[in-house]
Amino acid sequence: MNYLRPSIVLLILLTLITGVIYPLAVTGLAQAFLPGKAQGSLIMQQDNVVGSQLIGQNFTRADYFHGRPSVTAQMPYNALASGGSNLSSNNPALKQRIEADIQRLRVENPNATGAIPLELVTASASGLDPHISPDGAIYQAERVAAARHLPLETVRQLIEQNTQQPVDILGAPVVNVLMLNLALDSETQSRK
Repeated sequence: MNYLRPSIVLLILLTLITGVIYPLAVTGLAQAFLPGKAQGSLIMQQDNVVGSQLIGQNFTRADYFHGRPSVTAQMPYNALASGGSNLSSNNPALKQRIEADIQRLRVENPNATGAIPLELVTASASGLDPHISPDGAIYQAERVAAARHLPLETVRQLIEQNTQQPVDILGAPVVNVLMLNLALDSETQSRK
């Protein structure tokens, strides 16, 4: 009993500290100092949540930019099934999926020139990445401009305006696909 009692007390104490006190303290600090991020970086329009800056969405229409492929289970961008496909680089199923994505991109973007940007055919590790490179957006710009009846230069300006530069020397510029598509919606509405 001399050994069991301190072990049980320590288990209860550490459970309270790491399972209750610490999470509540971190959540409270996050809510106090970074409330938007603590709530999931939600994007609101007219009191409705239209998405999160942190989780990609499955845009498939021609008048929207498309994000990275998502290989989450049951449906694309399923946050409850976050994770990559775990297929090895020499797995035939991965090769078939990438080849199908390449064919789809060529059909969707017949006027696009040059190589297809890598992130448009490869999924991220989480399967939820909301960003593509500026090159990935530019690759799709002609299709989106034609579908929206907007000048290509206007669409390119929106891409530039929605490109986030890295904070320091690490990283690369990225475009949040949802934010870019919302900017497109706004631009299209303003021209009506």
